[in-house]
Amino acid sequence: MVPARLHGPVLSLFRMVTGLLFLCHGAASLFGVLGGNPMTGEAVPVGEWPGWWAALIQLVCGALVLVGLLTRPAALLASGSMAYAYFVVHQPHGALPLRNGGEPAALFCWSFLLVAVLGPGTWALDALLSRPRGVVTEPAARPSVPA
Repeated sequence: MVPARLHGPVLSLFRMVTGLLFLCHGAASLFGVLGGNPMTGEAVPVGEWPGWWAALIQLVCGALVLVGLLTRPAALLASGSMAYAYFVVHQPHGALPLRNGGEPAALFCWSFLLVAVLGPGTWALDALLSRPRGVVTEPAARPSVPA
């Protein structure tokens, strides 16, 4: 069983890795780096529907989720874009993700939905910015030992 003190950090690490991978997909499609768009190996032409817009969502939402800023709305938008990708792009080629190439879309969709519901975890800019100003968290005082 995982100790309760690990929930926040583990959720943060899950969010960061998922955001980084999503950001990489967006960068590959927008800029032609990291092997480029999976379909062509190059950058997607600017403004092309839906590929360029999907890549823009991947880049921006991936970056926001990675750093934990506006995490819930970014994760929800990312989840919705992957649901769209699965049902519009992949599902017409077969019902099962193993057959239609939609596994990454399905995994990203559910991963981002999880982040949107559970939040960013403890290591996030959202958590840092939501702290009241002027409040400094100090370690718990040590009990005094009689001399």
